[in-house]
Amino acid sequence: MLPRGVETSPELRERYSHDWTEDLRFLPDAVAFPEDPAHLQALLAYAYERDIPIIPAGGRTGLSGGMLPVQGGWVFSMEKLDRILAIDTRNLVAIAQAGVITQRLHEAVEAVGLFYPPDPSSRGSCTLGGNIAHNAGGVRAVKYGTTREYVLGLEAFLPDGRPLRTGSRTLKNSTGYNLTQFLVGSEGTLAVIHTAVFKLLPKPRHVRTLLLGFPEAESAVEAVVRIFHLGFLPAAIEFMEREAVLFGQAYLGQTLYPEADTLGGLLLVEIDGNHPDALEAEALQIEEAAFAAGAQKSWYAQTHEERELLWRLRRSLGVAVKTSGPYKEEDTVVPRTALPALLRKVKELGRRYGFRSVCYGHVGDGNLHVNILRENLPLQVWQEEVPRAVEELFQFVVAQGGALSGEHGIGWVQRRYMPLQFSADEIALMKALKRVFDPKGLLNPGKLFPD
Repeated sequence: MLPRGVETSPELRERYSHDWTEDLRFLPDAVAFPEDPAHLQALLAYAYERDIPIIPAGGRTGLSGGMLPVQGGWVFSMEKLDRILAIDTRNLVAIAQAGVITQRLHEAVEAVGLFYPPDPSSRGSCTLGGNIAHNAGGVRAVKYGTTREYVLGLEAFLPDGRPLRTGSRTLKNSTGYNLTQFLVGSEGTLAVIHTAVFKLLPKPRHVRTLLLGFPEAESAVEAVVRIFHLGFLPAAIEFMEREAVLFGQAYLGQTLYPEADTLGGLLLVEIDGNHPDALEAEALQIEEAAFAAGAQKSWYAQTHEERELLWRLRRSLGVAVKTSGPYKEEDTVVPRTALPALLRKVKELGRRYGFRSVCYGHVGDGNLHVNILRENLPLQVWQEEVPRAVEELFQFVVAQGGALSGEHGIGWVQRRYMPLQFSADEIALMKALKRVFDPKGLLNPGKLFPD
């Protein structure tokens, strides 16, 4: 007889067999629904004693296959651990459980005049635990950083159920090894996080948003460096090529920006602060710099409603591209000056290997999402040729001083490419560290490391 909270119905196993990664599916043997930390601890101990693989899961919106149960086992869904335990308005920290939807924390802290900056596109469905596991970034990372910058402490369990506490509720902490930051971005391979302490900021009182249209996609990303040379630090700089605009408009069923689909690339630039006159002057200088760099059209949002309209298309792109069918999303990141060359490389690979790509992303921090569409490609080409194109792409990225992933993680689908960035000794060291936390290798097996 299985413990309380563990279910094995075929429908449930199917539901938890996949995330948003391509069309991949791996059936778990069961799905566990811990209701509180003590229940989670007991279920982990039960599974560990029986050598059952343990796969933590949040909102299942990942794009690297990070929660796929590739070796069977139990998916541990954290969705019932969904309480915001405290918002400390005097010390500017929040304490929340791993199953809290990210947007819920945004709304809760903003209601008391505070601000939690990490803002992934799936904020309405992803969870804080998943964000921590993959060090999620999102549109505001260029100014405010990724999830890593906001996690002060963690409460977790090792795979056998032993408790693990890291960090503190203070902004400074030079006590021992920083296990908090070691767990952030570890993709559920070291411990099962159930509660976190987050740093908050005062909420900026004013926001201005510009949409800038360029004749070519490359000229749009080239303008990013020019904007930074003004001496400003925008809260967001997002890029959308024409293919992405077309996808977004088709998905939404409306044309949000007249004439935008005739332009090669768009930059969505947002600035924030507490002094509206200063923001107006800053917005004007950014707009002038963009036109000097070749922009042909601009849209300027001053009200909340106008701002939401400008953001609507960008926030829809992840789901819009999924409507095309199977696709691979490569989460490339390079120094900002290498963005034009990266874009050229993507399109050159598409011509050579016969695929269509849709590019958009957080170009303010060099993070370009490259969506490779399968469409009518034969299965053999999709399974054998396209991975070779991806390998070429990653070789180029690493040669530019970039990384395989900016915010989506390595998970299941990118692990084969890890030797492009790390030596055999470096990968061996990572594996040795995992064995310290997880000597049986039961925690999220098959992730991060090449076979």
